[in-house]
Amino acid sequence: MGKKVSTPSQVKAKLGMHGVSDMEVVKALTTAHDGVLHNPAYPTPPIDLVSFKAGIDTFSALIVDAEDGGKRAISAKDKQRVVVIKMYTQLGHYVQAACNDDMATFITSGFTAAAKRTKVAPVPLTEAAFSSIDRGPNSGDVVVKAVDQKGALAFDVRYALRGADGTLGPWTTAVITKPRTVTISGLTMAGIYQFQIRALGLLGYTDWMDNKTFVVA
Repeated sequence: MGKKVSTPSQVKAKLGMHGVSDMEVVKALTTAHDGVLHNPAYPTPPIDLVSFKAGIDTFSALIVDAEDGGKRAISAKDKQRVVVIKMYTQLGHYVQAACNDDMATFITSGFTAAAKRTKVAPVPLTEAAFSSIDRGPNSGDVVVKAVDQKGALAFDVRYALRGADGTLGPWTTAVITKPRTVTISGLTMAGIYQFQIRALGLLGYTDWMDNKTFVVA
């Protein structure tokens, strides 16, 4: 008989409280307490609900005490916030497991379901292009900048020296990452170069595009 493979819970409780105001925390905790209390779907909560309610009430009182800006009152309030959120988190994990991935059952707990992350399929990149090709800080330097585009991981720039008869020499390739510029050094002074660019995305490379001619100085 094969082993039963367990799958992770699909229904997740929204548990993060970072940036949530104290009063909103009290509201969320109270709703969760009331939802689980005497709920037959959650018969064995991992925390004592009486202690949880007492902790919430203490936190509420400390919020009022801290309104005058006293350091001790604020410190006590912040410490109690950590305590009750920890209890809330334990209860949330229990609810996730006990609801058996049934959303209707989960909702009775008073917890809010976390939004499911949806994967966005990658889309092909548009044609790559140069934003600029300009002289660099030293003789024989060229600074190349790519037009940025969403989804581009990097850009390849290739360049070749044009001979006296107009034929191109071998291509040399440079990679542009962020920031979208690269300095190419050691080029032939007064040489006429041909530049091309392509973009790299999750679906691969675009074609070589945007033929540019540049005279090195």
